[in-house]
Amino acid sequence: MRDTTKASALLAAAEAAGVSLDVRELEVTSDASVRECVGAVVAEHGRLDAVVNNAGAAYIGTLENDDLADVRACVEVNFFGVIQVSHAAMPHLRASGGRLITISSVGGSVGQPFNEAYCAAKFAVEGFMQSLAPVAHTVGVRVGIIEPGAVTSEFVANAKVDVAAMVAEAGPYAPALTAYVQRTRARYEADAGHSQTSDDVATVVMDMLTSPDMPFRVQTSTWARDFVGLSLSDLDGSSVQGETRGWVSQ
Repeated sequence: MRDTTKASALLAAAEAAGVSLDVRELEVTSDASVRECVGAVVAEHGRLDAVVNNAGAAYIGTLENDDLADVRACVEVNFFGVIQVSHAAMPHLRASGGRLITISSVGGSVGQPFNEAYCAAKFAVEGFMQSLAPVAHTVGVRVGIIEPGAVTSEFVANAKVDVAAMVAEAGPYAPALTAYVQRTRARYEADAGHSQTSDDVATVVMDMLTSPDMPFRVQTSTWARDFVGLSLSDLDGSSVQGETRGWVSQ
């Protein structure tokens, strides 16, 4: 955790479930923090069997209106943070024949309006890990990615997005942003079977950690599989564009 003073609820839940947790400070954008955490875990426990890259940060915006420092910060967490942790862990995973799993997103396969920086980072993660996987396999490390859709967690709330202020400052993009926000709110309110709980996704993570035939890519729901499949089979891009243009039209 970045802030271990927030661990009380997690530790209480673990105790109630009869599970022992070792909570450590880890800031994925700090090389020193990453190496200190990974090194201390290996020193104390003697080995490292698996890493799940799950740190992430939402970011809403569009190119012309974005502060590039904010775009870089988004990519720093969602892409370079993953690479930094994976780099530090890889020698230990090689020693144990372990697994390197990264929580990506359906946004790592389907580019989505006003999520340009976030989707770019997730696309980058998927390209990196897809390229790494066959190389890592030669030294006994299994690499995989998990693609959730919408999850009922604190992820969106932590983005601290002031929608009214964004629309007011969006200039010529205000109509498109308004349409996108209205569609997103309506979808979440109706649910339509899209949203999952954190427990739902955790079950998929556990399956990937323990499956003898671990796949490289797995989606966490039927909806996520269908949505990602739209992009993976879309050779000219028309299917995705036909879908997402409707998100920003009034």
